[in-house]
Amino acid sequence: MRRSLRILSLTALLAATAAGIGHAAARPETGQAAFAQVGVASWYGPGFHGRRTASGEPFDQDDLTAAHRDLPLGSEVTVTNLENGRSIVVQINDRGPYVKGRVIDLSKAAARRLGIIEEGVAKVRIEATPQQLALAER
Repeated sequence: MRRSLRILSLTALLAATAAGIGHAAARPETGQAAFAQVGVASWYGPGFHGRRTASGEPFDQDDLTAAHRDLPLGSEVTVTNLENGRSIVVQINDRGPYVKGRVIDLSKAAARRLGIIEEGVAKVRIEATPQQLALAER
């Protein structure tokens, strides 16, 4: 009986991770977020791959990174696609987006995990704990 429960738990965990929602532990608890924002996310990739980001590192479209106008470079945020419920954690390493009405530009890999490659944009919630924002100070 115990073994079958463990197998079911492991199966559920693997299914959640494959669906892109495996970062629940990193997601801020209600009332714990030091930063929260809802808006439209877009993504960028091939045309910028290898170019220098605002943080000074080369942009890698295959990393889980994002551009935000105000958040500290080096901090991490949890981004949730409000249309499908998928969540991921990305590192802020660039500035943008520069298109009016958008709040975050995701790398291609982040957009793929959130399920917004095809549409190009999606309504998202961005959240960060004090600990995630403090990562910028390292």
